[in-house]
Amino acid sequence: MRVVVQKVTSANVKVSDRVVGLIDRGLVLLVGFTSGDNSDTIDYMINKIIKLRIFEDDRGIMNLSIKDVGGSILSISQFTLYGDASKGNRPSYQKALNGESAVKLYDEFNSKLEKEIPVAKGVFGASMQVSLINDGPTTIILER
Repeated sequence: MRVVVQKVTSANVKVSDRVVGLIDRGLVLLVGFTSGDNSDTIDYMINKIIKLRIFEDDRGIMNLSIKDVGGSILSISQFTLYGDASKGNRPSYQKALNGESAVKLYDEFNSKLEKEIPVAKGVFGASMQVSLINDGPTTIILER
């Protein structure tokens, strides 16, 4: 499982020119799954995300988690996180989990995450337009 975490002041996702997910201060998560990912992988990643201290405290030091600042999450499925362009110029997506299996894990991920923090979502498998204002900019890549 790979998650690109971006700290934002605001973000939204559109499908067919309609906003389907919107947050103010928080995190945009680009989420991809691969073979072998399971509930334990999801639990590990959620724990890491909600405890990740990348928000500034009153001294300007990245010392606060998303829960500490009362932020929200915008979760976006993105199989292209497992794109491999090491051979040639056209990426291979063989390491990305197939859609049927990935959607189950993505739904489980969001369901468990929503028990911890407010979550807005994109639409799995849809063509989406994601807009965000990256704060910092701060971008962290998590993998397990």
